Amino acid sequence: MSGSPAAGSPALEVHGLRKTYDARSAPVRALRGIDLVVDAGEFVALTGPSGSGKSTLLHVVAGLEPADEGTIALAGTALDGLSAARLARVRRRHVGLVFQFFNLVDHMTALENVALPALIAGAGASAATDRARDLLDRLGLLDKSAELPPALSGGQRQRVAIARALVNQPTVLLADEPTGALDSAGTADVLELFSRINELGQTILVVTHSPEVAAAARRQVQLHDGCIVEPVPAVP
Repeated sequence: MSGSPAAGSPALEVHGLRKTYDARSAPVRALRGIDLVVDAGEFVALTGPSGSGKSTLLHVVAGLEPADEGTIALAGTALDGLSAARLARVRRRHVGLVFQFFNLVDHMTALENVALPALIAGAGASAATDRARDLLDRLGLLDKSAELPPALSGGQRQRVAIARALVNQPTVLLADEPTGALDSAGTADVLELFSRINELGQTILVVTHSPEVAAAARRQVQLHDGCIVEPVPAVP
């Protein structure tokens, strides 16, 4: 399922990452020299209070926001200095994104939603559909392939969103508060799914306020005021 490098080698490397937002009252230093390495096959939770820089770090790594300083490498490919077109190709290949509120296209079926990133990446329609159908089957949603997102439960929509994020076999699955809009049953469903795909080798980096989600990860990294603070021991 995963396109990650060999287990134990870095899937994601971040060094000296800095990001400042220009606010009217005073600049907000969201990231203050972050160094982070996530090895292939890890399941890492970014934790910390609101405003600590968790989501900013995830968004910068995902390419949703630029960094002011620092370097990012995905599966050994450095992102600094790449053209915009090359950068977009690298991120499509190496990054899968899951958001709190699903971000599915409501007028497209579950199957079409999952296939969409593969089509954008250049896969043929038949290959993209086959990949999407296989993922929905693995995630227990094949019978929902023809359903539109509004007809699905919150947990089912998030599983479709996770399948969509996995369709290009990314090096790293990045998830920003993936259970924030779910009830307890939906949360348990997503956590079971994350654990299962991680056991298959998928590298996961998740931002969360939830102790339950953090506890499901193999390693926790705590942020405070834009800095990584004392590491939390990995789960054996």
